[in-house]
Amino acid sequence: MSPLRVTVIIGSTRVGRVGDAVGHWFAERARCRDDLALEVLDLAGYAFPGCYPAAATPAMRGFTAAVGGAEAFVIVTPEYNRSFPASLKQAIDFAYDEWQAKPVGFVAYGSGSAGLYAVEQLRTVFCALHAVTMRDWVGLDLLGEGFEGCGRPRDTDDRLRAIAAMLDQLTWWGRALRDARRAQPYVS
Repeated sequence: MSPLRVTVIIGSTRVGRVGDAVGHWFAERARCRDDLALEVLDLAGYAFPGCYPAAATPAMRGFTAAVGGAEAFVIVTPEYNRSFPASLKQAIDFAYDEWQAKPVGFVAYGSGSAGLYAVEQLRTVFCALHAVTMRDWVGLDLLGEGFEGCGRPRDTDDRLRAIAAMLDQLTWWGRALRDARRAQPYVS
């Protein structure tokens, strides 16, 4: 069976963010699995227009094509004010059909809540886009001692178990939905 094409999306674009360190830390662990083929998309590398709706720009077309080519997603997001960043919402909104009938997992981080509120908000958004969200997710509390100086998470047994559980669910759903889309196109 061919590896599941998973796109990891780093959702923060702020200067001084830890999202890139968290995203690459997660991707390194996920790449240890031979049933996944990973691509990392960092929203900081895209120049999206400042208003919506907007005429399709090369950045928008490139992002939408990457989303369309993926079979599953892992969203890496901070929690800002009990939600997720506007940059991530803008990027999600530039695609629509490309998200449908695909699974989405989450790696979230925040101060105190480990990103729980951001994940709960994102579940609602992806449900509206006809995507399937994973029950288990990876939460990182920035107030804890589990980070290196550069914002890179340290491996702990709990974190590695959370990654494994979420990726196991994502892989199961990704394969099931890939087979279903091949058998019959999804209609929303």
